[in-house]
Amino acid sequence: MPDGGLPWADDAEEAKPSAAELEAAGQNALFGDPVPVPDEPKPAKAGEASTTAPKSPTTAPSAVQGAVNPPETDPATPYRVLARKYRPQTFSELIGQEPMVRTLANAIRRDRLAHAFLMTGVRGVGKTSTARLIAKALNCIGPDGQGGPTIDPCGVCEPCLAIAEGRHIDVIEMDAASHTGVDDVREIIEAVRYSAVSARYKIYIIDEVHMLSRNAFNALLKTLEEPPAHVKFLFATTEVDKLPVTVLSRTQRFDLRRIPAQLLQSHFGWVCEQEGVEAETEALAMIAGAAEGSVRDGLSILDQAIAHADMEGGEGATAVTAKIVRGMLGLADKSAQRRLLGHILEGDAKALLAAIGEQYALGVEPLALMRTLMDLVHRVTVAQVGGGQADAPSAEESSALTDFAQRLTPGQLHRLWQLLLKGHDEVRIAPDPLASAQMALLRVLHAADMPDPGSLVKRMEELARSAPAPSQSDSTASQGSAPESNLADRWLSLIEVVERGGHHHAASIMRLQVRPIAMSDGELSYSRDKRYRDEVAAVLRDALIQATGKRWTLDEQQAGGLPSLVEQDEERSRSAEAAMREDPLVKAAFAAFPDAEFVEEEERAPRGGHTNWSKSA
Repeated sequence: MPDGGLPWADDAEEAKPSAAELEAAGQNALFGDPVPVPDEPKPAKAGEASTTAPKSPTTAPSAVQGAVNPPETDPATPYRVLARKYRPQTFSELIGQEPMVRTLANAIRRDRLAHAFLMTGVRGVGKTSTARLIAKALNCIGPDGQGGPTIDPCGVCEPCLAIAEGRHIDVIEMDAASHTGVDDVREIIEAVRYSAVSARYKIYIIDEVHMLSRNAFNALLKTLEEPPAHVKFLFATTEVDKLPVTVLSRTQRFDLRRIPAQLLQSHFGWVCEQEGVEAETEALAMIAGAAEGSVRDGLSILDQAIAHADMEGGEGATAVTAKIVRGMLGLADKSAQRRLLGHILEGDAKALLAAIGEQYALGVEPLALMRTLMDLVHRVTVAQVGGGQADAPSAEESSALTDFAQRLTPGQLHRLWQLLLKGHDEVRIAPDPLASAQMALLRVLHAADMPDPGSLVKRMEELARSAPAPSQSDSTASQGSAPESNLADRWLSLIEVVERGGHHHAASIMRLQVRPIAMSDGELSYSRDKRYRDEVAAVLRDALIQATGKRWTLDEQQAGGLPSLVEQDEERSRSAEAAMREDPLVKAAFAAFPDAEFVEEEERAPRGGHTNWSKSA
C-alpha cells in the first residue's frame, strides 16, 4: 500500500467503466437486472456476429430467406401477436414504401440528414416502425463497433438491439395523446441541451403528434427550428392536416402510402409460411381486401383467422380457408353475390328475397351485403372499361365478370351503382337493416325495367322524325281584325287606369265579366255572360268617374263584343296546350308513357302584391 494512500485507490484508477457498462448499469437501475442466460462463445470474426448473436424476440425473419419452420417458443413466454412479431426490423422488410426508403438512403449516403422528419399516413402503414428504423440507421455502429449511419443497420450491435427492444436511453418515445401539454414539451426542451449518453444522436420519437395542444406546438417551435446537432426529431401522425403550418415547414415530410392489396396478399402468404400455416389464395385475398391498405389491420385479421382455423381443424391441421375468413368477416360468398346480381337483372323478385334471407341466415350483415354488391358492380365496370378477360382469383369468377360486362351497358352499370349507393346509406341508418336492404334491392330490381334516359331520348327523336308535320291552324280568328285589336288595347288600358286608382273590385269585374262592344270618350257598350245576373253598372260607373275624372254612360247589351280578359287567357291556354300536344316530341313522350298528363304550374300573384281578379266577383 503506498504511503498516505488508500488501499483501493490504485484499483479505482485502473478499472474505469466503459460507456456500454455505464448504460447497462443505468438500464438495470431503471428496469431491473436482466434474466441470466448461458454464456455463448464470442465470435472470432465480425462477419460471424449475426449468426452468434442472441435473437431478439422482435426481430422478424427476412423475406429473402424464404419459408422456415416456425421457431419453438418457450411455454413460459407470452404469445406475441403477428403485428408485433413481424414488425419490420430493417428497411428491406418495410413493404410498399420504396420512395421514402430511397430518399433516406440518398440522404444518409450524402450526409444530408434533416433534423426533423414527419411520417404521415393511414393506420398500420409503418409510421412508428419507420421512425424506429431511422433511429437504428442513425445510431448503428456495426458489428465491429466502427460503423457510421447506414440505411442497412446491422441489427446486432448494442444500439440496434437496444432500440429494437425499446430500452435505449438516447431514443425517447413519447405518446402525444397522453402528453399534450406545455410541461411535457418543456421537459424535451430542457433535455435536448445535453449530449447523448452512448449513441451518436439523441432521438425523440413523438407518436400522434397532432394531439399536442396549440401552446405545446408553439413552445416546441424554436427548438424544432434550431435544435442542437446531436438531436433528431421524428414525428408520426395520421391527421397531418391538424398540424400547424409552422411545424410542417420545419420538418421533412414523408407520406406513407396505403399498401396495395396484391402486395399485402403476398406478405400475408410469407407470414403464413413462417408460422407453418397453410392458407388458401382466396382467403388471403379477402384478408388483404378487408385490411384496406393497412399491414397491421391485415395481420390482426390473419391472426384471428389462424386461431379460428385451429378451432375448426384441430391440432396439427391448421389451414386458413376462404370459408373460414368469409364467416369470420361476415362476407357474402362470391357465387352468392353473382346470383343476387343475376336475380336483379332478371327481375325475379321472389328469388331475390329468398337469396337475401339465405345470406342473412348464414350471418352476412345487410350492410355488408350491399357493400359486396357495390364491389361486384365496380369490378364489372372496371372489366368493361379494360376490355378482354376480367382479372379475378379464379377462372369461374373471371368468366362471370366478363359475362356481366358484356351483357350490361355503361349506363346500366352506373345506374346500378347509384341505386346501390343510395341503398347502402339507407341500410346504414335504418332501424331494421334487413328490411331496408330488401326494399333497396327490390327498388333496384324494378328500376332495371325502366328505360334508360339516353335510350328514351333516342326513341323520342325517332318518333318525332317519323311523325307527320303539325297542321297550321287559322290564326285570324284568334287575332281578330284591326279595329278589334285596337278596342282590346284601349279596354286593357282603361282597366289598368281603374286598377291604379285603387278600385280593385271594379277592375276584377271588368277583367272577368265585361265583354266590350264599343268604347268612346265617356261611353261604354258591353255585354256579359248569362250566368252573371248581378247589377254592376253602378259599381263600374263610380269607379270610372273617380279614376278618369269624367262622367261615363254605360250601356249593357244582351250579346256581342270581345271576349273578356279571363276568357281570352283561357282560350290562349287551351290553344297552347293543343299546339303542345301536336308537337312530335310530346307525342313521342305520350307514346312511351301513356298515363302521363300535363301538370299546370300554380297561378302566382302579380308582383304588385294584389290579386288580379276573382271568379266569384
